[in-house]
Amino acid sequence: MGFDLALRYSTPLTPISDVDEVLGEFLRLVGYLPNGEEGRGMEGPISESLAYRLVRQCFLGEPNRAWQPDELAVTLKTTKPSVYRHINKLKSLDLLEEVGLPTGRDRGGGRKAYRLRYGNIARAWDFTEAHAQNALRRYRETVNHLQALIEQGATVPPTVKAPAARAAGGRGGER
Repeated sequence: MGFDLALRYSTPLTPISDVDEVLGEFLRLVGYLPNGEEGRGMEGPISESLAYRLVRQCFLGEPNRAWQPDELAVTLKTTKPSVYRHINKLKSLDLLEEVGLPTGRDRGGGRKAYRLRYGNIARAWDFTEAHAQNALRRYRETVNHLQALIEQGATVPPTVKAPAARAAGGRGGER
């Protein structure tokens, strides 16, 4: 799975003391929640959205618990495909880890479950931050390479070729 993080310049949200307000804005800033009017990409408050409730109620509400997708679907009153769509977004931010549940008759044997990495949002964010630094370092290498090519004169403007009919004196759609 790829790493996907939106980077936006923002002042720290430290003056805000409401956990739901900070969480909603943070999740919007990193690209997990949609942008929209007043931070909403849907009707109603963001706190009622499936994406927000998955993070707030499940992964932050019980950070050490390994959640199976069907448990999340029942808890959030939605479908498994919807749950997977949001799990994949959180995995692309590297905030979740996939764990195998112990095999056994009552657990369905070897099923996948997901939990907040390290059971702690700050420690999980360390992974995200490391991936972001690696991505920026790779961009820097590409930019440096591009600049070196430009300085070596390796870039030649592409020539624009006329369509074959026009170049040969044909009509080319003109009348």
